[in-house]
Order: sequence, then structure tokens, then C-alpha cells
Amino acid sequence: MTSTGVTDEAEDSGPGGYAAARLRLLTEGARSGPPRRRALAELTDGWLAGLFGAATEEHTGISLVAVGGYGRGELSPRSDLDLLLLHDGRDDKAVAALADRLWYPVWDLGIDLDHSVRTPQQARKTAGQDLKVHLGLLDARHLAGDLGLTASLRTAVLADWRNQAPKRLPELRDLCAERAERQGELQFLLEPDLKEARGGLRDATALRAVAASWLADAPREGLAEARRRLLDVRDALHLATGRATDRLALQEQDQVAAELGLLDADALLRQVYEAARVISYAGDVTWREVGRVLRSRSVRPRLRAMMNGRNGGKPVAERSPLAEGVVEQDGEAVLARTARPERDPVLPLRAAAAAAQAGLPLSRHAVRRLAATARPLPTPWPAEAREQLVTLLGSGRPTVQVWEALEAEGLVTRLLPDWERVRCRPQRNAVHLWTVDRHLIETAVRAAGFTRRVHRPDLLLIAALLHDIGKGWPGDHSVAGETIARDVAARIGFDGADTAVLATLVRHHLLLVETATRRDLDDPATVRAVAQAVGTEHTLELLHALTEADALATGPAAWSSWRGSLVADLVKRVSGVLAGEPQPEAETAAPTAEQERLAVEASRTGGPVLALRAQTEPPADSAPASSSPSSPSSPSSADGPEPLGVELLIAVPDQAGVLPAVAGVLAMHRLTVRTAELRSVPLPDGVEGSVLLLDWRVAAQYGSLPQAARLRADLVRALDGTLDIAARLAERDAAHPRRRGVEPPPPRVTVAPAASRLATVIEVRAQDAPGLLFRLGRALEAAGVRVRSAHVSTLGANAVDAFYVTRGEGTPLPGDEAASVARGLEESLRT
Repeated sequence: MTSTGVTDEAEDSGPGGYAAARLRLLTEGARSGPPRRRALAELTDGWLAGLFGAATEEHTGISLVAVGGYGRGELSPRSDLDLLLLHDGRDDKAVAALADRLWYPVWDLGIDLDHSVRTPQQARKTAGQDLKVHLGLLDARHLAGDLGLTASLRTAVLADWRNQAPKRLPELRDLCAERAERQGELQFLLEPDLKEARGGLRDATALRAVAASWLADAPREGLAEARRRLLDVRDALHLATGRATDRLALQEQDQVAAELGLLDADALLRQVYEAARVISYAGDVTWREVGRVLRSRSVRPRLRAMMNGRNGGKPVAERSPLAEGVVEQDGEAVLARTARPERDPVLPLRAAAAAAQAGLPLSRHAVRRLAATARPLPTPWPAEAREQLVTLLGSGRPTVQVWEALEAEGLVTRLLPDWERVRCRPQRNAVHLWTVDRHLIETAVRAAGFTRRVHRPDLLLIAALLHDIGKGWPGDHSVAGETIARDVAARIGFDGADTAVLATLVRHHLLLVETATRRDLDDPATVRAVAQAVGTEHTLELLHALTEADALATGPAAWSSWRGSLVADLVKRVSGVLAGEPQPEAETAAPTAEQERLAVEASRTGGPVLALRAQTEPPADSAPASSSPSSPSSPSSADGPEPLGVELLIAVPDQAGVLPAVAGVLAMHRLTVRTAELRSVPLPDGVEGSVLLLDWRVAAQYGSLPQAARLRADLVRALDGTLDIAARLAERDAAHPRRRGVEPPPPRVTVAPAASRLATVIEVRAQDAPGLLFRLGRALEAAGVRVRSAHVSTLGANAVDAFYVTRGEGTPLPGDEAASVARGLEESLRT
């Protein structure tokens, strides 16, 4: 059925006919995208025009007008209707009665309605006071009644908009910036708001308003297609959810992708990100042009003439050189008049580096000219091209906007073809703030701040740019990235030795942080393995800086003072090995005087003894706060825990169930465990018994630390069985249920091969949850193994815990026994 036929049926059949025709239109598979939106708008136009005609015989001095999204004909399946009943100031009662006859049928069908009743003068006055109203009226479209009345309002509103543009456009720019600050950037969000986020539909509408002002215009290339793509996604989202929503939630992305005929949710997000990137870049260019025009208008002609007069009648110089072929003009980096991109293949990189160094945006016209005419670089690149790339990457924060300008015209993938596989690629990990390509640039920005602490800043910056380049390929991205890094390094002109270093940095960019947070640094095998992988002190220096830059560019959950201290400790130990310093053989460290005191007191009292202290460098005379039957004091926590957390020492008579008991009590008190070490402590002569010492690092999830006396009291009850930790944790979870979200991947438990000669290392990867360490401790106890130490690492919603376990006599587990323990742990987490 044609759209006209559908409209005729709706008019003939009244509201019921409209509802049936609307449902048929939304469910027929042959029509989607712009044709369906146009047909839905036409269908609704006909229905509303029929309501208007049936409600009044007046066709002069009153009209029905569509505004906003409906005025643009952009009706999604669950869109509301933006309507204005325009009248010439006639009797209010008659107008109100007509409005009721129009609005109530809409409400009766369950369609959301944004309505108003105004005279043209009232509409213009309201628009002058409310920017959003003015924007909606710019898209006013006549539906029924007095066409002349609607046309005159449109003409007046557009004239007002153009006359008031110097005032309204800065207001609109601020509104867009405030919305972006509140909603984030559409091109990076895992659950984006298609309308409100930066680069979304509202920004596209704002660009239309700028164009309507005649003051500036947005880049047209790709903009209409980007807008269409976002509207198509919103249509599919409305159909998938049955709701008027603009937020593309994780649990709905697969269904929306299927509705659009896409492979999966990642393909959907990539399309959304690409569209948002086009709109965001168009916005950047447009708002810079608006600012330039408004600044030029603010200079008085007389003042301009005076300034010209001071220069002997010559015009004021508007250009200043930045680099060969590149100048600054009107706050942008542009090509010099003498520039010849067709003869200068290095010019794109030189222009980009000069712009970033000067903290200027790269002119869109310059980028377009470079993309259209610049010669490709030879292979390998000349030295100047490589140096300009390093300069661009080392310019800090300005690098981002310059890189985005290059990407907008396809120059990045022309320079680095492997970039295409990571461009706009989503990262389905809440720890990551950015897409893969933007994360690589953010890492380079962070690395630029560390160039003074390494011998080869050029290798650091290139490694930052390439460290995750393998994420566009199947398999381990570090392994794939190593191969790509070798190819790229050779192509851009690095020699064999430098290429090998870059390949090592990409292959092992996660080595330091994973080892520091998941392995026992007191085990010589751990340090030797890292030294063997890194190879040289200079490479270690670069890898240390890359590790920190990568983590800082990932997001706040990926780096902390605690992680930094662990990585620095590992680097110091590995540096000693690489320098040939003698390494001590693994042995159990003798207890300190404090640890021995706690052990003796635990043996004497037959119960646990606790000590809490800040994990920093306290004054020499500071003493830890402890809790025992004879010393029930607690640490002062008025200022909260120190950045590195708090050291918790527990001495307890050796018995079964110590690990799950301690882990459970800490979970009850909402304490996060970062590292955990357990060992037997030799007691002085004359003291009988066997005592376990637990040396843990903990931090409060929020608030201050609990009193040590409370921790000890609960631990005593947990050990004697009078405190049911599992039940308490279950009660807490039931009282505060977690919001249902995406089903997490199943847990995975593996045995790390050759990780230690002293123990078997079992690594657990699972969804983080309160009491996870308690559950793991119970499972390990049930397996009959002893936990020598535990290294707990949490990134967002993912926990990666490593346990060093032995048999009862202190020897590593045989292969088959270790595999059995790993399977048992995995089963316990799945139930």
C-alpha cells in the first residue's frame, strides 16, 4: 500500500483506522529508514488534518503546525508529536475547545504529545525567551488550516533567528557544551544516548540551526548520512523495546543490530560511533567558524582602519609562519599560499605536527586539500616524516583534535593502513573510557608527559600509538600487535634494532602491571621471567613509562597509587637482575619484631590478634594500632585510609578455615583486599603452638575503616562457627539487589605454567562481587590445599586473582592435582 493510500484509510476510518494503519506501517518489513519515517509523518499529517477539519469549519486565522522533530518529518515509531495550534487572537474558549478536540484523540491512542496554543506574537515572544522553543519553530511545517498564518510565522521566526544570531548562537553553543558535559561523547559510550550525547541527533539539529542563521554552515559531506544512520538506529531501538527511548542499552544492542540486518552489537556500535564522529567533527568546524565570524564582526571599521593606518596603509598581517608550507590564520593552522602538497609528501604530517605544537586546530580546508592532492609517502618513510609523526604524538592534549581532523578526511588510514581495523572499534569493558583508536591516541598523549624520563622518547610515543593495534585481529591482541608493530616500524623507517624494541614493547605492554598485581614479587622466578622477556634496561625503562601511560589512558579504575607502587617495585627488582646484581634465593623471611609479638600474643591467648596501619612511610616512632584481648584499641581514621591502603596483620593459632573466615569478615565490613600473604611464623623458644601470620593490604570501599576491635570480634565468631558469614552476605545482597544487566561471561580458572618453583599458581578470572574471595577461600579449603599468598586485582567488574598454593607439607601440586583443584574452583563459582 502506498503512503497516500495509508493516509486515506486513516482519514476515512478515524482514530481506529489511523492506529491500524500505523501498526501495519511499523510492522511491514519491506519499508524502513527514511521511507518509513516519511510515510509515518504523512500518515499522521493526514490523520491530524482530518481531526482539524472535523473539529472546526474555520480555515482562516487558525492553523495546526508541526514543530521540532515532527516538523522535520523525523517520526520514529515511538516519537512524540510536537504540535502548535496557531491562532490570530480570537475567542479563547473557542480555541480551547478546538485544542481539546485535537489533543484528546492523540492521548487516547497513547501517543506522547508536546503541545502549545499561541498567537504568532506569543510564539515569537516565547521563542525570544526560550532557545529550545525557537529551535523547534525553525522546523515549523503547516498541517491544516490557514496556510498564510503558518507561512507568516515561519518567515518571522527565521528573520528573528537571523537578526538575533550574534546573541543566540553563543547561547546555542553553550547549550551544546553543557549537554556534552552531562551526557558524554556518543562516539565512545557503551550505552550511548543517541539524541543527547555529543555527536548525537540534537547536535545535528543544532548544526541545521546554525546554517539557518546564514552566519556559518556545517560541512555537508557525510552529515546527512550520519544523521540518517542515527535515526535508523533509533527506529530499530523503539521497535525492539516498544518504548520511546534514546539510550542504546547493552541488553538491547543485539536485537537492534538484528533489526538493522547487522552482524552483531559491535558492528552496530561501530556504525553509531562513525556517525557520531562525523557530527562531532562537523560541530567543531562549525563552531570555530561561528566564533571567527562573530570576532570579525566585533571589530569596528574605524578601529580596523586605524590599525591599517599605523602600517603605512598596508593591511594588518593576518598570517604568521608555523613550519615550511604551514601558517597560522584566524586561530587555525592553514597551508601557506606557496604550499604544494602534490610535490611535498611530508606536508600532511608537517602541517599536523605544526598545528599540534602551536595548540591550534588544523583547518578543515587544509586537511581536505591535503587529502585530495598530497602524494603518498615512499616506503620506508623519509626521516623527516618519521620525526614529524613523533612530534605530532609528543604534543600532548592538542594532538587529539589534530588527529581527529586527519581521520575525518581519511589521512590516518592512508598513512597507517592498519589503523582501519581499530578505527571506531568498541571496547566492551567498563574499565575503558574510549574506543580502541581513541585509546591509542590518549595513550600517546599521556606518554608525551613521560618523554623526559626515558632515553628514547620517539620509541615510547610510537609504542603508545601501536600497543593495542592488534585488537583489530583475532586472537591475543599482544601477539598480533607484535607482528603489526614490526611491519609498521619498518615501513616508517626505524632500523632493525629499534623495530625489535618496538615489537617487544607491544608484545609485553601488559607484562609489568599483570605481574606486579598477580604474582609474588618475592619469588625470584617471577622477577627473572620478566627480566628475560624485557631483555635490556633501556627497554624496561620504556616499558615502565608505557605501562603507566596505557593505564592512565584506560580510565580511573586501571591505575592507582597502589598499582603504581607495585609496578615500581617490580621494575626496581627487574632492573637489578638486568644490571647483574646478585639475587637472593627464595626463602621465608624472618618475622619482624612486630610480627613476632603478635604471634606470641596469639599463642598465649589462643585467639586472633590484629594490627592495622597505613601503608605509607610513617614516622619512625609511629606504632600500629592493634586489637587483642589485652589491647582493644583501634586506628584513627578521621582522615580516611591513605592512598596506598592499609596493612592488616593478623596472627591466629593455626587451624582450618582461616582464609575464608578472614576474607568473609572483611567482605562483611566492605573492605577490599588488594594482596594477601599467609605463612607460619616460628615462635621463640619456650612458646608452644603453631601460629599463622596473615599480612594483607586492604582499603575501605567507602567511608572509614572499621575499628580493629570489631574486626577481631567478628573473626573470633567466624572461626568458632557462631557467625554464619555466607548467610550474612546473602542477606546483604538480598537487601540491596544488583540491577540486572548484561549476563557476564562465565568464570575461568587456570593453572599458570612455570610461574613459581615454590608453589602452584592458580589464576581465577571472574565477575567481581562482594564475598568473592570468601567463596574462593572456602573452595580452596575444601580442596585440601594451603594458600601461601594471594594477589587480588580488580578492573571494573572483572576480578583476576592469583593464588600460590601448596600441599600440606609446602610443596607445589603435581600437574593432575593442580588441574583438579582448578576445575573444582571453577565449578564452585558457576553454582
